[in-house]
Amino acid sequence: QVQLVESGGGLVQAGGSLRLSCAASGRTFSSYTMGWFRQAPGKEREFVAAISWSGGRTYYGDSVKGRFTISRDNAKNTVYLQMNSLKPEDTAVYYCAARSGISPSSHGYDYWGQGTQVTVSS
Repeated sequence: QVQLVESGGGLVQAGGSLRLSCAASGRTFSSYTMGWFRQAPGKEREFVAAISWSGGRTYYGDSVKGRFTISRDNAKNTVYLQMNSLKPEDTAVYYCAARSGISPSSHGYDYWGQGTQVTVSS
């Protein structure tokens, strides 16, 4: 089992930045591929970014490429999502997730956090 807790959400103006964190506990964090997803009201959950167990490979959804950066610190059992040039359409609840396997992916996640709200005002 892996427990995931997100933090760092909040209200920011368009063009601003936020950094989300996801702290993991439980089984060995470094053995999991980690991902970020988001869900806006009335919309389906959307893949945002993923990172391999070593941090050497990353994978992004088209809507955030060039603006968001995923990273991880295995010594701190934490994964991050740096969000720059935020837009009102980035407003959503952001979720951290973990999956077994070595490759970053947009599907197949076994463990999920409770989410953190990000609101971008225009």
